[in-house]
Amino acid sequence: MFNSIQDFADGQLLLVNKPYKWTSFDVVGKIRNSFKPLKLKVGHAGTLDPLATGLLIICTGKMTKQIDTFQAEEKEYTGTMVLGSTTPTYDLESEPEKKFEVDHLTNEQIYAACAQFMGEIQQYPPAHSAIKVDGERLYEKARRGEEVELKARTVTINEFELTRIELPEVDFRVVCSKGTYIRSLVNDFGKALDNGAYMSRLRRTRSGNFKIEDAHEVMELVGKIRELKEPKAE
Repeated sequence: MFNSIQDFADGQLLLVNKPYKWTSFDVVGKIRNSFKPLKLKVGHAGTLDPLATGLLIICTGKMTKQIDTFQAEEKEYTGTMVLGSTTPTYDLESEPEKKFEVDHLTNEQIYAACAQFMGEIQQYPPAHSAIKVDGERLYEKARRGEEVELKARTVTINEFELTRIELPEVDFRVVCSKGTYIRSLVNDFGKALDNGAYMSRLRRTRSGNFKIEDAHEVMELVGKIRELKEPKAE
């Protein structure tokens, strides 16, 4: 834990609950700016999409050297997918396009689809993602209407549990390797049912041994940092 601003320079690992619609960089920027005028290294260990919430590991000072280590850890997510429709971004960042009937889908069919995604799988990242191709992020190319040939990645799904089925909504919990796109998993899940699916909610609940229950709100951390910068007079 930290007791002084120097502690942050020496290196701190902060567990943050990323707010809805904030980018991961928004969180980094808010914390970095709270140290001004002191210039301090601040980074995160694993991007969360703007519409996702939950655990974001923030490293400061010398701890930023450990970001790759934390980033490589197994992740756990909970979320909700909506069957019967797809969106270009695989989530609510874009409007639904293709529509499918879901009345014929049974719980048995939906549960059986999970088995197809256990263990090592090949996954294509979303066209609307932060992956760089030719030095530019994919979502920038997608916004211009450019088509990019995406390369499949090998990822590992260690656990895939469906916790609620109330069509068209399905709640889930996933434990997976670094680099897994849950949006792509949801999109592929819809295809496995000869249907469509997009993600309507996502929350990261664990990264390695770090849990969301131990995370701080962004502004709570910012407030504590400011208190350390401006100690109260006795």
